[in-house]
Amino acid sequence: MRTVFWENNELKMIDQRILPARFEVRSYRGHKEVALAITDMVVRGAPAIGAAAAFGLALAGYESASSSTSGLIADLQTAAAVLKSARPTAVNLAWAVDRILLSLSQRERGWGEGDVDAMRQMVLNEAQKLADEDVEINKRMAEHGAALINDGDTIIHHCNTGALATVDWGTALGVIRSAHEQGKKIHVLVDETRPRLQGARLTAWELEQYGIPYEIISDNMSGYFLKAGKVQKCFVGSDRTAANGDVANKIGTYMLALAAFDNSVPFYPVVPTSTIDLSLAHGDLIPIEERNPEEVLGLEFEGQRVAPQNAKARNIAFDVTPHRLVTGIVTENGVVYPPFDVNLKSVVK
Repeated sequence: MRTVFWENNELKMIDQRILPARFEVRSYRGHKEVALAITDMVVRGAPAIGAAAAFGLALAGYESASSSTSGLIADLQTAAAVLKSARPTAVNLAWAVDRILLSLSQRERGWGEGDVDAMRQMVLNEAQKLADEDVEINKRMAEHGAALINDGDTIIHHCNTGALATVDWGTALGVIRSAHEQGKKIHVLVDETRPRLQGARLTAWELEQYGIPYEIISDNMSGYFLKAGKVQKCFVGSDRTAANGDVANKIGTYMLALAAFDNSVPFYPVVPTSTIDLSLAHGDLIPIEERNPEEVLGLEFEGQRVAPQNAKARNIAFDVTPHRLVTGIVTENGVVYPPFDVNLKSVVK
């Protein structure tokens, strides 16, 4: 089933906070609930967040009591600001909301004041179109990326980039899944991805569904396996990629890329073109989210809180991998190689 989908006039989403212990689908009828679900990581992963925000805007249309198209547009713009503020780093969120608002504005001269119901339906249709496109895009990326994987490869994967991080199929994990379905015998080393353990909880769970052999490793083991020659490829996702090829991704990606580069192991972010932000010249301009320190401080070992009671912590959610460490960027329009500042423009439409 899809991670994010519309059913019975509600947005439905798999609750990723409680996997793999429980599998639950939650329902949402208001855009503010959706924004909170994005912030609280009921849904996560840049493409899935974008689709959730798009459907959240559709809910806002039905929440609006306005009987005029101008009033409805004003309500949608207010809701868009709420949704876009939910998580700042993933560019898909703002991209999805802005794409729908742009579609409305392009039709603005054609709207009559009595066309509010048609406008609401158009917002929902655009959200559904965006979700359907995400699945198609992921499968195209998977085809390009799977060609980079050889039979017998061991791959390190960071965070979760599978079907749970998208509407369906996945980005980097979708590449791995496609290689497996092509009959290639592969093995995956799954970074835990602290502090929320998206790798140990979500990626491992997905790999079990697909029957792909894997082992979980702590984030600080990656360097050992890379230096020992036990890894042939690294595949990761991206929440935002700058025009020069700098890649913002889940915290810990930069350290993995450094170790891969130092040991001549190819490092491939798998990136839908909606995640490429050509308006930002380099990665230092990407806004980086810092989350509640309790996600770090609340970790337990043998039933006991790890940190001292009065300890303080920092909880940076993303880091930026410089383009010099990136072998190639897999997109739905092909694999892009350096110089990224020139070649990324050719794949972004």
